[in-house]
Amino acid sequence: MMECNDKNVMAPGSVVGIIGGGQLGRMLALAAARLGFRVHIYCAAENSPAFEVAAKHWCAPFDNKQQLQDFANSCDIVTYEFENIPLETVRVISAITPVLPDINALNITQDRLHERAFLTTNSLPVAPFMKVDNKEDLAKAIGRLGNQTILKSRRFGYDGKGQIALSSATLSPPDVLAEIGNQPAILEQKINFDREISVLVLRSANELENYDICENLHLNQMLRRTRVPATIDPDIEQQAILMAQEITIAMDYVGLMAVEMFYCPDNEEQPLIINEIAPRVHNSGHWTQDGCIIDQFENHIRAICGWPLGSTKRHNDVVMTNLIGEDILNWQEYAGNTDSCLHIYGKKEPRQGRKMGHLTTLLPLTYSKPPSGSDENNVVQLKPSS
Repeated sequence: MMECNDKNVMAPGSVVGIIGGGQLGRMLALAAARLGFRVHIYCAAENSPAFEVAAKHWCAPFDNKQQLQDFANSCDIVTYEFENIPLETVRVISAITPVLPDINALNITQDRLHERAFLTTNSLPVAPFMKVDNKEDLAKAIGRLGNQTILKSRRFGYDGKGQIALSSATLSPPDVLAEIGNQPAILEQKINFDREISVLVLRSANELENYDICENLHLNQMLRRTRVPATIDPDIEQQAILMAQEITIAMDYVGLMAVEMFYCPDNEEQPLIINEIAPRVHNSGHWTQDGCIIDQFENHIRAICGWPLGSTKRHNDVVMTNLIGEDILNWQEYAGNTDSCLHIYGKKEPRQGRKMGHLTTLLPLTYSKPPSGSDENNVVQLKPSS
């Protein structure tokens, strides 16, 4: 390992640990390897895609304390690729080696009620919501918020899982709760929005940065396509960036964060509503791999390892398309497209609804500007965290 005088900076040759072995872990591992780091993966699932590109991996349950300690002792810094990790898992690891983003970010974002409470406490806009623990709560919430609402489980929801839209023709409250497994939930008012956008914001101990805002198209509650630049007004873009930056500062967050927002141009008072915070690299940021000088994965590794952040400048307009299920069977056609870059995750079986890869199509650059307030190095300097 190369030596470094600053104990908070990971030198090349250090070991970066990643909790989770899916495609995000795989792409994080590849990015870390480009910077000279060795990567260790901890994941409970066999045949995880990230295992194939790591120096070492642990395939064990998240409650196996001995295995977690062995993993932690082998790493100089640890991060994660998904937020639904038991907090006790992170406590065991962080007692031995640093985990970034820290446990506070996980505690807030893996529970929708905690997340909404955090946002409202920090005067950031969310859809009206109410806590739902039982059928009585649900009936009361419907009475207050109306029928045009969405019931969402508080935990373990992604790609539309654990959600059910309500209307005047919906099942009775007990039946609706059964649809999401009778889990603790929130009822949230539906938002009439024009489009969904994502803000990819990046924070290290002394820098704050963001990528150009992108807009997302979902099919069957799963992200299908991301396009950048987003077709929104510059003043709305600036509002979105500042809101995302506020979140990272309030959390004292280190790493790449994605903040999904609804753009509601008809609502002059509040045109942006925050939908979700993802404390990690994100599907809507895959376009950065081929559209930017430094992508989201490398910049996340740079942030947690104490390195200077890399440029987020975009050199092309990009359309990123998820390859879901049997889409991947057309890999030869995609590989022959001279305007696109093909990324295949190495998963063994193309099941329905399973993300198998993505395609980034590069288009001529329309415009690209550095984040507001950036200096000539394209980063904002912050005071070190206390």
